[in-house]
Amino acid sequence: MLVWFLPLFLLFLMLGLPVFFGMLAAPGILLLLNGQERDLSLLYRNVYNGMDSFPLMAIPFFMLAGELMNRGGITLRLVEFSQAMMGHFRGGLAHVNILSSMLFAGLSGSAVADTSALGSMLIPAMEREGYTRRFAAAITAASSVIGPIIPPSGIMIIYAYVMGESVAALFLAGIVPGILVGLGLMLMVKVMANRYDFPASRTKATWPERGQASLKAFFPLLTPVIILGGILGGVFTPTEAAAIAVAYAILIGMFVLRTLTLRDLPDVLSRAAMTSAVVLLLVGAAMAFKTVVSLSHAPEHLAAFILALSDNPLILLFLINLLLFVVGMFLDAGPAIIILGPILGPIFVSLGIDPVHFAIIMSVNLTVGLATPPMGLVLFVASSVSGERVETIAKAILPFLAVEVVVIFLITFIPALSLTVPRLAGFVQ
Repeated sequence: MLVWFLPLFLLFLMLGLPVFFGMLAAPGILLLLNGQERDLSLLYRNVYNGMDSFPLMAIPFFMLAGELMNRGGITLRLVEFSQAMMGHFRGGLAHVNILSSMLFAGLSGSAVADTSALGSMLIPAMEREGYTRRFAAAITAASSVIGPIIPPSGIMIIYAYVMGESVAALFLAGIVPGILVGLGLMLMVKVMANRYDFPASRTKATWPERGQASLKAFFPLLTPVIILGGILGGVFTPTEAAAIAVAYAILIGMFVLRTLTLRDLPDVLSRAAMTSAVVLLLVGAAMAFKTVVSLSHAPEHLAAFILALSDNPLILLFLINLLLFVVGMFLDAGPAIIILGPILGPIFVSLGIDPVHFAIIMSVNLTVGLATPPMGLVLFVASSVSGERVETIAKAILPFLAVEVVVIFLITFIPALSLTVPRLAGFVQ
């Protein structure tokens, strides 16, 4: 089933079938052809069971918090803060784009929300400053993958739900890799800025101007502190933290900054509901598919095949990174984690790889896949926001993807990069 599922699934996508229906139709047809009608009913019954989870409620709450903050003008304050700190560098707006993504990551945990919110603001601004539209769209898409790496992260919540890992441990493990991706992208922008003579977006901000920008961004930047502090301190669970983030966003937007009104709430709620529905339907479909695959004993056969390739965990990690990168080109990160996590995770844990370390390898690799052609979701969002063709953005994003691939291999072969912070906090031995 695993061999034929992907080609059939890709065929449905090329025919224009939505991903959710493709993920159910492909295994459904294969089960019918195999004469497994009983398992067919199990497949569709588990769509709801896959979504019926208290930990997964964190995903719609975090998405709602991101929508509230974006509508309340908090995104603008983050951009102004980033511009005050880095706008005077050559290629300043590109650096601002990356730093804004890193800051916004601590609010929403979504690459799509990052691309949409920051892209609609920064892509036109970069174009006015003399950047090409395709470059502006490419750097927006490339930096948006930081969103699900730096906590809070919807993808890591899904991984923890599927694999039974600690959400707090995964959140902490994502901090350094997320920062590394941001710094790597900034380094690439610096190289390209010197080569192509990118403009600085403004003169160097004075310290009073930086202080004013920092004051405006203070309450938004407090959000990840409240979320992580509450989780690590045992005050609330990750799901409760997501609800707290929504309450905090409403409090800041309506009563402190007064940039959010009651009239804004219906549209904000509907946008968050639509985005959450897409993610949760994909999770439900992937969980249903995972249930059927487990009955076919395909995971055991795949595990035996992988272990037969080599007994060296470093070689196997290299090969799995290649596999995950290819999978990420075609499949959204959440469903890919649900399908492959239970198959690959136990194999590498048995080889001595720390489960949190492998979780970060898988999460970061598949997150980068969101910006990878031909099916990278944020490429299509960036195309929609910028009006540029996906093909031209895909070409312009290649240098930034190269940087992100280097970071993937760094965190793969240097476990301390992802394990030091959760180890210091006592979540990893």
